[in-house]
This record gives sequence, C-alpha cells and structure tokens, in this order.
Amino acid sequence: MTSIPLSTTPLLSVNRLTHLYAPGKGFSDVSFDIYPGEVLGIVGESGSGKTTLLKSISARLAPQHGQILYRPQAGQEHDLYAMAESDRRRLLRTDWGVVHQHPLDGLRPQVSAGGNIGERLMAIGQRHYGDIRRQAGQWLEDVEIPLSRLDDLPTTFSGGMQQRLQIARNLVTHPKLVFMDEPTGGLDVSVQARLLDLLRNLVVEMQLAAVIVTHDLGVARLLAHRLLVMKQGEVVESGLTDRVLDDPHHPYTQLLVSSVLS
Repeated sequence: MTSIPLSTTPLLSVNRLTHLYAPGKGFSDVSFDIYPGEVLGIVGESGSGKTTLLKSISARLAPQHGQILYRPQAGQEHDLYAMAESDRRRLLRTDWGVVHQHPLDGLRPQVSAGGNIGERLMAIGQRHYGDIRRQAGQWLEDVEIPLSRLDDLPTTFSGGMQQRLQIARNLVTHPKLVFMDEPTGGLDVSVQARLLDLLRNLVVEMQLAAVIVTHDLGVARLLAHRLLVMKQGEVVESGLTDRVLDDPHHPYTQLLVSSVLS
C-alpha cells in the first residue's frame, strides 16, 4: 500500500519507548508517529520485540521508559500511561481495537457470535436490543459470515471465520486505531488471501489507522503505508513500505527481503 492520508497532527506518538524483560528481550528506544488513516507495519523475525512493542503501545504492557501520547481529536492529548487504568481499559473497549493472532484470545468463546459483536456496542452506550442485533448481523455479513451463524458459538467456527468474527467485534464501534498481531498467522494460504482482501477493503473504506505486526513481508506490502523493521529489540530501518522492501538499506532488511525472494 503506497498512498498515505494527509494529516498534520499524529493520532499516536511513541517517544523513546523501552521495555526489556531480559538482555536482548523486548525493545529499546523506539520512537514513531501514527497519523489518522495510516497503516504502520512492524516486521522482523521471531524474538525481535515486535509483539512486546505492540502490547506496550496498545495499553497492555507498561513501558519501563518513554511516553505514548494519544490525540483522539483536535486540542486533546492524553499521556497513555499517566491515565488511570480504568480509562485505559475504556479506551480499549471504545476508541481502540486489538486483533489477536489466536482469534479465541480476542473473543468470548461461550458467547454467541452476535453477542461478541453486541458487547462492543454496549460498551459505547447502545442499549436497544433490536438495533444491536441488527448491527451485529450486518457486520457478520460484512466479514463474509452467513447471517444464519449469528447465534452460534465461536467455537463452532473455522479458524478463518473466528478471525473474521474477531475483526468484526473490533471494528463495529468504528475505532480510531486498531492493533493487529499476526492477523493471518496460522491460517491456510487460501484462507489468508481471503482475509487479507477483506482487511485491505475495510482499512480503505473505514479510513482506519492501524498497527500491524507481521513476519510476512507480503502482508506488510499489501496493508501497510510505512514499515518499521526490528532486530533484537531495536528499529534498524523505517520508511515507506515500497521503498523499504524494494530498496532496503540496512543489511538485516536486505537479508529479510532476499530470504523471501529466494
């Protein structure tokens, strides 16, 4: 993905963030901005610190050093870890969404598909059962799940359907920012392709800002405007996605790209 929406004020600013839980484990001195409507990809091999970084910037793991500033609208700025924990939890239920690699980590397995989506709507104040059920059904269809599965439990769904349900649960409230951890991981190639096409369309239609962690450079190229390349907890290269992948500067990025091409 090449074009980047124009905005003068970042939605999220990450400033010199560090969280090391062992030597070389975690991430160190990471800084970047995310703008409204922009998709940022974070790539690197397993153990590079990208998932730990995602947890920290999505209010689920306090950093040891650094600051995260969130600007939901003009004139508002919140220091994420200076907020009360209850406010951070509310943020994750309303303004933000988190799509986990393993779908059942982001779903309530013993609640129906419609109920999983409806809970997010109730979190933003909706109470009319008929409206909630109608919107849940519409979102099931939007993510290509038959309306007839509205009252079925997520445990009866295939892995691909569970992931699409998790996406619907997160996007139904039209969040300003979504965090995704390996959203296509563990899925068959054909299922991955279908999910990627769905994600790309939703990102464009909803003008979503998103941070996507992936080890798959093909996923990064398809979805991300910009990339951060991580190695052993540090960002070794960053830039527009096509530039980073077509003309990598750092030896590690060159190795990542060449391993895909070979």
